[in-house]
Amino acid sequence: MEMRKLGSQGLEVSALGLGCMGMSDFYGAQDDVESAATINRAIDLGVDFLDTADMYGVGRNEELIGRVVRERREWIKVATKFGNMRGADGSFQGINGRPEYVRQACDASLKRTGLDLFDLYYQHRVDPDVPIEETVGAMAELVKAGKVKYLGLSEAAPETIRRAHAVHPISALQTEYSLWTRDPEETLLPTVRELGIGFVPYSPLGRGFLTGQFKTPGDLPEGDTRRNHPRFQGEAFAKNLALADAVADMARDKGCTPAQLALAWVLAQGDDIVPIPGTKRRTYLEQNLDALDVELGADDLARINAILPPGAATGTRYAAPQMAALNL
Repeated sequence: MEMRKLGSQGLEVSALGLGCMGMSDFYGAQDDVESAATINRAIDLGVDFLDTADMYGVGRNEELIGRVVRERREWIKVATKFGNMRGADGSFQGINGRPEYVRQACDASLKRTGLDLFDLYYQHRVDPDVPIEETVGAMAELVKAGKVKYLGLSEAAPETIRRAHAVHPISALQTEYSLWTRDPEETLLPTVRELGIGFVPYSPLGRGFLTGQFKTPGDLPEGDTRRNHPRFQGEAFAKNLALADAVADMARDKGCTPAQLALAWVLAQGDDIVPIPGTKRRTYLEQNLDALDVELGADDLARINAILPPGAATGTRYAAPQMAALNL
């Protein structure tokens, strides 16, 4: 397994991580047995970087990962996130970056997983009502207490990243990045590279759209939150489907799957980038990992850029309320 460094503080992880959110929430039905088998298979194949958050399944995702990882902890790196608060019924209750909440959230996540520490601890969304210096200051205290090794931010703006990094070194920024979400290329990637911060793209497969498995909005499972995303609705879906079809055409020419082509493209954007494609099935996991063997030359990258240049996707990546919480 190829290894990559995230930041300059010593965090090294497998070139592809595993996003575990969909195992417990948001993307249709859950199957803990298959999900646990998928995590174990990922570890068997050399994946040592697992991504979760306290809001996924209202804690259930952390519990799932904890049950699997506790038996194989010696070399597995677990990243989790805090800040998005949800009630027991799953309702969203706001963003919280207050120092006292940072400490409470970390302790609760450690208890759910049964782990002694987290390798990477992210602020999931920036709290606009709390100075980032206060939030990261509290996160730094967790490092001193031995509860966390490295710190990260998610969906933060460049100036916020700079201010946070001045308080304590930030090892990773997690933000959506894929062939149909190329916004980070404008200012985020240059900022984190200037500061020596690693980049962790979530949804590198366009929330599954770029895999070619969705031909109509009705192909999304009942209860799947993607049904509420503008890119998966109406006219936008139809326009974006043409982009996915073009990716599939090129993938056939390359002798790989559309997902493998999309992941290979993200991996080719720099060795400081560690995508975390999410899946809850072993079959898709194994297919995703084969993307590491897909080689893209300059001509390939130029063709892909012609197919999906920045801004090619139709529709915003979240509905308006969620978009308002990004890039703060």
